[in-house]
Amino acid sequence: MCQGRPLRLFRILRTLLPLIAIAVASMFPAGARAAAPSTPAGWQQVFMDDFNGAAGEQPSRLTWGYNLGRAWPGGPLGWGNDEVETYTEAPDNIRFDGEGNLLIIPLRDARGNWTSARIQTLNETFKAPEHGVMRVQARLRLPQVAGDAALGYWPAFWMLPGASAPLWPGGGEFDIMENVNGLDRHWGVLHCGVRPAGPCNEMSGIAANQPCPKVSCQADFHIYTFEWDRSTQPEQLRWYIDGEVFHQVDQTMLPANTWQSFAAHQGFLIVLNVAVGGHFPDQLSGRSTPIDATEPGHPFTIDYVVVWTQKASTSP
Repeated sequence: MCQGRPLRLFRILRTLLPLIAIAVASMFPAGARAAAPSTPAGWQQVFMDDFNGAAGEQPSRLTWGYNLGRAWPGGPLGWGNDEVETYTEAPDNIRFDGEGNLLIIPLRDARGNWTSARIQTLNETFKAPEHGVMRVQARLRLPQVAGDAALGYWPAFWMLPGASAPLWPGGGEFDIMENVNGLDRHWGVLHCGVRPAGPCNEMSGIAANQPCPKVSCQADFHIYTFEWDRSTQPEQLRWYIDGEVFHQVDQTMLPANTWQSFAAHQGFLIVLNVAVGGHFPDQLSGRSTPIDATEPGHPFTIDYVVVWTQKASTSP
């Protein structure tokens, strides 16, 4: 039986394959810059920021507003969630990495005080056209931290209503991606109606969550997408991870006046932030966060944010 040569070849290949894999990985490292997404056929791009710029630069003040401090003017401390961070506009907390990404970095000083950053689009009119569709998308890598070192981390990509909307939660809130405590799990949430309880079960909202597909939310970038589809009856809200739907809310699931309350106003703005501590991470960890073991300095990495709309079809 001539088995010697194939066996030697197998042993050689078994030795070489890991080296080949490492070489290929070095050519296409996890988190490498991705090309900005092209506009799908039949859609119109209404917003795009791919955060290209030199290392240390910051998002344009012509596009983004910076939330600062511990609360909105006149609002409760902790931004209504008992968060512990102070939001700043310092480059230590928010800057480009020079590789086409925006970094939002929570930090802790020697006295134990946390700082982070939160920005929102100056445009607050993002909305699905009547009988059309809006698609909001971002490519994100979550902070690479887990276990006790991650307790209190709360990165998010979400949408709030503009100034013309009813008071929260009546004007709606679309949480496209939320993650807490370094878990390999992402949440999509609709907030609406009244609080507490109400048709959207506030303060929790109508939510779904799951682990990130293929690789963890922290190990590599994933694409998070939200669609508001007014081209179908009933209207639908859909949340996607890497192109697959994981959460959906149909118009018939809510009272007509609840849906109308967030559908009728001028529109929404986009928010990117990393909170530290608060109701959500505390609830899931079963204790107050952050803790002494929580590690500062792990960035939330945003490759791009884009909004497309698709108008109602004029064909028969």
